[in-house]
Amino acid sequence: MIFVRINYSDEKIVDSDKSIFLAGPTPRGENAKSWRVDACKKLEELGFDGVVYVPEYSSWKPKEDYVDQAMWEREGLTKASIIVFWIPRSLPDMPAFTTNVEFGYWLHSKKDNLWKTR
Repeated sequence: MIFVRINYSDEKIVDSDKSIFLAGPTPRGENAKSWRVDACKKLEELGFDGVVYVPEYSSWKPKEDYVDQAMWEREGLTKASIIVFWIPRSLPDMPAFTTNVEFGYWLHSKKDNLWKTR
């Protein structure tokens, strides 16, 4: 059986020749469910057998401190084979304002950027 290897932001970045970074808004409150849970399940259903970089804690709980997050994300985005963007435009829960900047930065990279908006 093929399993997705999820690499959370409270773990050291795992190197892989086949990897996807799930870029997009991260829930900030206890009541908001992460969209990345369903994305990881879908990748497993599709048989993806690489590493999925998830910029959230393995507990899926919101972070209290984001100081270490920027460096982890930069490394994950740099090492990822593909960056998948989800930009929901859901105010006030998931506005994705920071995601706008990330998308613009990585748009012209040599990576295969995939993105979806609602």
